[in-house]
Amino acid sequence: MRLCLVNHNFKYELEKLIRLFLPFEKIEVFEKEDINDYCTISKLENNYAFASLYIDDKNYQSRIKVENYNNDRDKDCELALALAVFECFTDATGYFPDWGILTGIRPAKLLSRLKKTWGKDKAETYFSNILKVNPKKMDLCRQTLNGEGEITSLSKPDSFSLYISIPFCPSRCSYCSFVSHSVEQAQKLIPQYVKCLCKELCLTAKIAKQNNLKLETIYIGGGTPTTINAEQLETILKTVNENFDLSDLREYTIEAGRPDTITREKLMVIKKYGATRISINPQTMNDDVLKQIGRNHTAHDTVNAFSLARECGFDNINTDLIAGLPTDTFESFKSTIGQVLALNPESVTVHSLSMKRSSRLTVKGAFPEVECGKIASQMVDYANIVLNQNGIHPYYMYRQSKTVGNLENVGYSKKGFECLYNVFIMDETHTILSCGASAVTKLREPYGDYIERIFNYKYPYEYINNFEEIINRKSKIDGFYNTYKT
Repeated sequence: MRLCLVNHNFKYELEKLIRLFLPFEKIEVFEKEDINDYCTISKLENNYAFASLYIDDKNYQSRIKVENYNNDRDKDCELALALAVFECFTDATGYFPDWGILTGIRPAKLLSRLKKTWGKDKAETYFSNILKVNPKKMDLCRQTLNGEGEITSLSKPDSFSLYISIPFCPSRCSYCSFVSHSVEQAQKLIPQYVKCLCKELCLTAKIAKQNNLKLETIYIGGGTPTTINAEQLETILKTVNENFDLSDLREYTIEAGRPDTITREKLMVIKKYGATRISINPQTMNDDVLKQIGRNHTAHDTVNAFSLARECGFDNINTDLIAGLPTDTFESFKSTIGQVLALNPESVTVHSLSMKRSSRLTVKGAFPEVECGKIASQMVDYANIVLNQNGIHPYYMYRQSKTVGNLENVGYSKKGFECLYNVFIMDETHTILSCGASAVTKLREPYGDYIERIFNYKYPYEYINNFEEIINRKSKIDGFYNTYKT
């Protein structure tokens, strides 16, 4: 797709907008009007934004007046240009994304900020009438704002959460873009990885103590942490318990993830060291879809894993599902929701498929078309209705780029079973000290909004080979907090 910019340079926002309809399209940007097929022209002239879309020998046009909404001329011009391009694409495709022209990852946070600035009525009118967000998503924003607000109020200036990365999986799912390695490929790395991770945890605990930080939540993710064996898992959990002060801990989550990695021995280790919440993630209860995405377990394995976890005493279990998976249909997704509800989980997270260039789905040439977006939208709407009817309500939400249907990821839970860490990390409420490959430490200014990041090496072999540099980078945490000491 050619994107021609005339009399303006709002390239970034318009590229993001076009990708709502063409997620993986290569976009060539030109700073002049150059009419060709498969071309978008965006022009700013005489207080109007003009857009033309030339595609399949057809031409779609729009004109939007630049209004004063933000008391910022550049923002108002950018908004009008985006609306004009959006109108051309909706005319061409017959598809109207539920979130309108919004492309940001935290729409509820934006709505909250606008309410504080403009008041409730003006903010919601702007969302609905100007940004073109439909009423269903407006209601979802309201619900999640209430849930997130209750959780963020628990945090104090000296609070922090701990994230631990175990980036190994039994196999790589075809849609996955996370830094995870199949256990067959990375088996020889795991012992050394665990050794390094424990050293980093010991240092991180020391730094947290030196800076008088109070640990609120722990989240061990991946990958699939239960891919490693019970002995290796115990080594990590024991290191956490022996080094960190857990007296203020509110929540301790471990992603058990793939049902085919869960054993009684691993669950008892997790229970022994005080984890209060686990996640068992089938993604779908359709065996044919599981095969399509490269998973080696079945829906029956998920049922067995839930049963085993209950036997081991776990009373707070989350399950992750994905809307929009290849070959999944609306009817089979409805069946998945029914089967999951029969397991009586305390929380359910409904993700919308986000396909990245590094996923095998994309490499094979598959990408979400408009029709896929419509089906995925039906799926997430159905999940919202049925989960709410069953007392499982939305409490946090975020979005990703290149998501099928430009949709969202939503955490639902029964009252009192909300995942605090999910809200803290997404809202950037307080500092997150992170350990392991691809982990990112986020240092939050105690009495302000400034965020500073410290990146670990991405891949396990890089993490191991450059471990001394990982340790050196951790010294930045002391420097950060010394800035704010009185």
